Amino acid sequence: MALQKFIFNPGINKEGTDYTAEGGWFDANLVRFRKGLPEKIGGWVKYLTSSIQGKGRKLHAYVTLNGTRIFAIGTTFKLYWQEGDNYNDITPIRSTTGAGDVTFSASDGSSTITVTDTAHGADLNDFVTFSGAASLGGNITAAVLNQEYQVTAVTSANAFTITAKDTDGVTVTANSSDTGNGGSSTIGAYQISVGLDVFISGTGWSAGAWGSGTWGSTSSLAANNQLRLWSIDNFGEDLIANVRAGGIFFWDFSSSSQRAVALSSIANANQVPTLGLQVLVSDIDRHVIVLGADPMDGSVRSGAIDPLLIAFSDQENPLDFEPRATNTAGSLRCSAGSEIIGGLRARQETLVWTDAALYSLQFIGPPNTFGLTLVNEGVSLIGPNAAINSPTGVYWMDKKGFYTYNGSVIPLPCSVHSFVFDDLNSEQAFQVFGFLNKQFNEVGWFYCAAGSLTVSKYVVFNYVEQTWAIGELSRTAWLDEGIVAFPRAAGYADGNNYIYSHETGHDDDGVPMDNVFIESADFDIGDGEEFQFIRRFIPDVKFTGDSGSTQTLNVVLKARDFPGQSLTTDQTTAFTASTTKIDTRARARQAAVRFESDDDADTGARLGVGFVIGATRLDLQPNGRR
Repeated sequence: MALQKFIFNPGINKEGTDYTAEGGWFDANLVRFRKGLPEKIGGWVKYLTSSIQGKGRKLHAYVTLNGTRIFAIGTTFKLYWQEGDNYNDITPIRSTTGAGDVTFSASDGSSTITVTDTAHGADLNDFVTFSGAASLGGNITAAVLNQEYQVTAVTSANAFTITAKDTDGVTVTANSSDTGNGGSSTIGAYQISVGLDVFISGTGWSAGAWGSGTWGSTSSLAANNQLRLWSIDNFGEDLIANVRAGGIFFWDFSSSSQRAVALSSIANANQVPTLGLQVLVSDIDRHVIVLGADPMDGSVRSGAIDPLLIAFSDQENPLDFEPRATNTAGSLRCSAGSEIIGGLRARQETLVWTDAALYSLQFIGPPNTFGLTLVNEGVSLIGPNAAINSPTGVYWMDKKGFYTYNGSVIPLPCSVHSFVFDDLNSEQAFQVFGFLNKQFNEVGWFYCAAGSLTVSKYVVFNYVEQTWAIGELSRTAWLDEGIVAFPRAAGYADGNNYIYSHETGHDDDGVPMDNVFIESADFDIGDGEEFQFIRRFIPDVKFTGDSGSTQTLNVVLKARDFPGQSLTTDQTTAFTASTTKIDTRARARQAAVRFESDDDADTGARLGVGFVIGATRLDLQPNGRR
């Protein structure tokens, strides 16, 4: 008998077979690698108990001059900023009716209210706030009508329906006395149209040949017929926000109780783009940059996006985009590709990806202000939010690979490349977003797995240790710690959308984290020629969980005689920090070991479990060749 030590190589390797990855880890979920060893990732809790409306698609934080910490959230439905225990709705208003333009009608026994407003322009799920309405005479009181509603159906260009509710959100049913129309003083304030939760193929510039159709046709990309994505940046203390393929908005911190407004509608605005694909503020020189802006048409903007145009404001003035000899406003146009996918502010430059190339936009001063340099053709960005800054450079995900940039473009070797891209829903590529978790030297990407219309998986790269990890988790936006105390992420649970604080504890919002495991690749028992008994298993695990919790982990020993056979589970055993050895009677030529925190049906999931896995030792005894 002899004890044989197994120290598996760090990182997940799924590029070959279970057997060719011998000496390493082959599969995992919710496990990271740090200092060469696998450990369970940190847990998460709701940042606030209140939910947000719509899936979070962009998170941004900054600090004002008086020390106020601003946390902004863009969702499929709304634009928020968080203050105290509240998410404040600052979604822009697109139009407000005149008094008496809106009327209501109700039917006895129904909670459906028909709203009549000529050329209302509302879409399904849009939000409208009514004021000045009078009672319909029965249960549909003025208090019921004068609040925010979401459109439940659009019945015509002049009418839509809502579901009556009280101020607590409880559905209200009309009675026979509800025969009025709300009076002649009703005003409706319509918020900007909501976007979709999923990407719809067949819309946008790639739907047909370049130049085919018209911008107003149904195949053209618009903010209300496509996946809702936000770009958010701060200009000093104030917010600049853009709905992809939609308007550009400004929120004044000094009037924080007010909603954001169209940047082009502010007094003294001059040639401000009315549409864009993305907005950001350049570093140090402070120009507002609009990627995919609508071009100038004489003294006004055209109102039709040029998907390759980059427009920038005068320095320190977000309201002046008219190029003049006395200012630094202007525009540039990318030549490679058919549309700008996304941009990222990097060190002393702004990186811009089209669907065919990477450009560097750098401030060079008057008279040209910015220079646009082609960095690399043949690379792109899988989605507008798939690039991320890190302490070692910029990382991004393309349609078929991962890259890094620190002055030049370098492809990233990836040991889970096929696993990720073979199981990627390419139709939902615009939902991919990159994230940084610098506490653990990680960049990563959340994405939709094949057949899924929602984000369900992630892949992580440790840029210091050069290792990869994989897992399953539903998150739709991320903000690393810094301005905020812990990383924050947008996610959904039980039909609601929340913001979560990550790397807090070891659990999933107060319940055990589900399906946490790491499994080795197959390894030979002995030299793989003879059968051997595995008599004992000696674990080397450091439990790092909460003090006083039941620190327990399962170890699963799997075996097979030939690579073509299926692995069979020989034994599953729970152990604790005091376990010295686990007796086994497995017999095989090759084996794999799996550590898991909650897959044992007898013991169930455990709260507060954290762990780091070290060297594994097996007690082996030869048992012949047949």
